[in-house]
Amino acid sequence: MTLELLPALVAFAFVTVITPGPNNLMLMVSGANFGFRRSVPHMLGIGLGFPAMVALVGIGVMQVFDLWPASYAILRVLSVVYLLYLAWKIANAAPPSEVQAGGRPLTFLQSAAFQWVNPKAWSMALSAITLYAASRDLVAVLWVAGIYVAVSLVSTTSWTVLGQQMRRLLKNPARLRVFNWVMAALLVATLIPVLWAGQG
Repeated sequence: MTLELLPALVAFAFVTVITPGPNNLMLMVSGANFGFRRSVPHMLGIGLGFPAMVALVGIGVMQVFDLWPASYAILRVLSVVYLLYLAWKIANAAPPSEVQAGGRPLTFLQSAAFQWVNPKAWSMALSAITLYAASRDLVAVLWVAGIYVAVSLVSTTSWTVLGQQMRRLLKNPARLRVFNWVMAALLVATLIPVLWAGQG
């Protein structure tokens, strides 16, 4: 990748991570339900887990799809099932008193592992490598992954703080339940592009 492409890569990475998607919606829910400090491992899992995924996709995972196209269809099915499960968990989250007592946000490893079944993450990773590291040269791949580390810091912090600020409005259990159901519905809605693409 040439330095001339760097501004375009930064803009592409920023737009793809800041727009609503499963990661950002889940961070907002975590910020609202658990606060900023308890959501930090979740944030770091995304901020480091997704760039690691980008690097691994660039280094060789894309070759699996090239050699065995059916693997991508299998991945899509697993992603849909897991996101529906997460939406159900969010919709049925405990009220605030129970959240404080026993609820837990995603851990670093859980949120890092989630990237591998996140349809938006796969779309972003494949697009970034195709557009900015098409040669799959290690240096180019690491540049793309490194840019994602930087922009993810801004994105994860912003969405978690947004959720934390909404926490003040959600002290009422009924409001929090409505919020969680709306977030669950939006999470399911992020599957529409995946399912639509599957019709082609």
